[in-house]
Amino acid sequence: MASYIVTLQLERNAAAFFNQMRRQYYPAHANEVHAHLTLFYRLPADEPQIITSLAAMVARPSFLLQVSELKRYTNGIAYTLMSTELQALHEALQMQWEPWLIPRDRQPLRPHITIMNQVTAFKAQQAHEQLAASFRPFEVTATGIQVWRYLKGPWKLAGEYPFLT
Repeated sequence: MASYIVTLQLERNAAAFFNQMRRQYYPAHANEVHAHLTLFYRLPADEPQIITSLAAMVARPSFLLQVSELKRYTNGIAYTLMSTELQALHEALQMQWEPWLIPRDRQPLRPHITIMNQVTAFKAQQAHEQLAASFRPFEVTATGIQVWRYLKGPWKLAGEYPFLT
């Protein structure tokens, strides 16, 4: 069964920054997609209500997110993002799409953008120390929602749903 992945679209400069960080730190052999903030990991691509419900959900202004932390995991690094608007949007989408949510998508959102994964703990620690030394919180703007068709590796853009400007 084909499935969708739903991500938050960020302003062009922010997307370019996170993509550059991912190209620099993510192992090239495993880096099949752009940097992204996943909202939902698997929704049925054959359910038309997924797409039709997005029109109403994106009829809202763009909003700011605080890039609040550079978090180290055992084998990787991610930027943590905070936004009450994003949390509210995610909860509304969860209610709208409840019949189709997998257990992972029913959980509270922990917004992050992974820039390194699938490396040794030592390499993750070294990169985190280097990046953390100069990290300062900053803001980025959410500009819409993107829907991707999962292709068992790379993703194909199925649609962009911009917020009001």
